[in-house]
Amino acid sequence: MVTLFTGMREGEVLGLKWDCVDFTKGILTINKQLQHGVDGKKQYTLVSTKNGKGRTVTPAASIMELLKHHKAVQAEQWLKAGKLWEDSGLVFTDELGHHLTHPTVYHSFKRVAAQIGRPDARFHDLRHSYAVAAIRSGDDIKTVQGNLGHATAAFTLDVYGHVTDQMKKESAARMDAFIVSFQPVKGKLKGKPLVFGHKKP
Repeated sequence: MVTLFTGMREGEVLGLKWDCVDFTKGILTINKQLQHGVDGKKQYTLVSTKNGKGRTVTPAASIMELLKHHKAVQAEQWLKAGKLWEDSGLVFTDELGHHLTHPTVYHSFKRVAAQIGRPDARFHDLRHSYAVAAIRSGDDIKTVQGNLGHATAAFTLDVYGHVTDQMKKESAARMDAFIVSFQPVKGKLKGKPLVFGHKKP
């Protein structure tokens, strides 16, 4: 849910820490990602984001509420685990506070995707789905670029230009329907008279 409605990369959401979640302002600070095999090492490591720059996103209020609920659930897991709990500070962990691994996320996601009839879906598709939904809902490309962490708005347009092209076609279809609604019917105009410059033609 967090990935689907913020567009965060998998490594970014796995590396998200509670000190980067500001419930008061309703923002997430994305400045690191959890990666495996960095510099040839086998363990998972927190490193900087893909482009080396941090960013902030403002998720929907319902997503922030979801995170609040998740934090309460994690606190209960901490109490149950006791001394076995690993205080990693990460938002998404297992029952002992340890970071999640990419295979764990992969298999869990695939199981959910199969349940909704999309076994072919990839975790990364959540990021694409967010971008498409954001553009189609009217977010400007610069905002989408910033939320996704792309280096430039031009790159965002290169990747998602097909979405804006489709929106243009849909806009043209709506305009055509509007024009057709004013076509003469037996010598009379359908609908209300068009108004230009606040004056009736």
